[in-house]
Amino acid sequence: MGAILDLFVAASMPVLKVLLVTGLGSVLALERYDLLGEEARKHLNNIVFFVFNPSLVSSNLANSITYESMMKMWFMPLNIFVTFVIGSILGWVVVQVARAPQHLRGLIVGCCAAGNLGNMLLIIIPAVCKEKGSPFGDPDACHTYGMSYASLSLAVGAIYLWAYVYNIIRVSSSSSSKDVEINDSPIIKSSGERSRLQHGSCTEPLLPSNDCTEEDYSEQNVLPSTRLKDKSQASVGTKIKQYIEKLSRKINLKRLLAPSTIGAIVGFVVGLIPQIRKLLIGDTAPLHVIQDTAMLLGDGAIPAVTLIMGGNLLKGLRGSGIDKSLIIGIIIVRYIALPIIGIAVVKGAIQFGLVGNDPLYQFVLFIQFALPPAMNIGTMTQLFGTGESECSVIMLWAYGLASISLTLWSTFFMWLVSP
Repeated sequence: MGAILDLFVAASMPVLKVLLVTGLGSVLALERYDLLGEEARKHLNNIVFFVFNPSLVSSNLANSITYESMMKMWFMPLNIFVTFVIGSILGWVVVQVARAPQHLRGLIVGCCAAGNLGNMLLIIIPAVCKEKGSPFGDPDACHTYGMSYASLSLAVGAIYLWAYVYNIIRVSSSSSSKDVEINDSPIIKSSGERSRLQHGSCTEPLLPSNDCTEEDYSEQNVLPSTRLKDKSQASVGTKIKQYIEKLSRKINLKRLLAPSTIGAIVGFVVGLIPQIRKLLIGDTAPLHVIQDTAMLLGDGAIPAVTLIMGGNLLKGLRGSGIDKSLIIGIIIVRYIALPIIGIAVVKGAIQFGLVGNDPLYQFVLFIQFALPPAMNIGTMTQLFGTGESECSVIMLWAYGLASISLTLWSTFFMWLVSP
């Protein structure tokens, strides 16, 4: 009983730290102080997006990742990928069951898919290592290896988050904006015209009107046999090219490489190429001032994002029009379904010899399934100006319940990996 109590205390400390900083952010955002108002949060968001997050990802990754450590931790990127895939599937189920509105679908799927794989672990691991009830042995060795695991989790999570969730929210917000523009447009005056424009067809029998191009008109008057002949003659290469062009328009490849993703790529390059690593990493490296500067900037990311989240939670306290069933669905997915599935996934990987016997590494793999939604999702909603208040309510409940859920799951996971 005493050992379990020690594990519970060790697991609760990191969560309490996050809650304290979050509470400070909420206080600073009050109108009485107005140090972290809406405009201030937007400007700070941009600094986090373009400066702090890329610096944090690149510096931690470059400092802790080597070829040998990558060989040891190769399963972690796959484990994180599984969390995103399963979370996305469960998020899609929540969207369908709760009938989420169009502009919130990307937000719901994103909250279910992406956990706080970076900031939370960078707070949890050092705090757990220092606690006397920790099952991970020497605190210094635990801290060194733990930061390596947390850094890789942060980098891989950032790549998945900004390459996948960012585009889901962008597509969802842009499609909802287009729906509003179409429905509110004065050009569309009748239901017949709206139907014609939405289906992209031209129905006038004789001469093309302003809305119907000559190509549309001529295409309608082509005999079916001629159309089938043209389609049969189309090459496979042309079809593939058209599909790739359509996919690139949907995903917007220019925005795929967000600053954090670029920072992760830079971190991998520096960490894995020995010649570059010798120039930048270590006290005796000729250009170590560059790495030191990046680490200095990166240290501001965690408190800045947590303070922003605290300020955003004020909107959640005031409430919004989001359906309660959506919030309940996200809570069930992140704090019940995903951790249970995660136990099966990680235990299976251990059973098949894909994961070593390091209890700290196993703990990190387990905890990746039980984390609250990524705080950078709030940054994304502010960047696109869609679902900000709804995201605040989701984060309010998710992080409020995380103090209970994450503490309980952390205690259980530490018990699972204890020798």
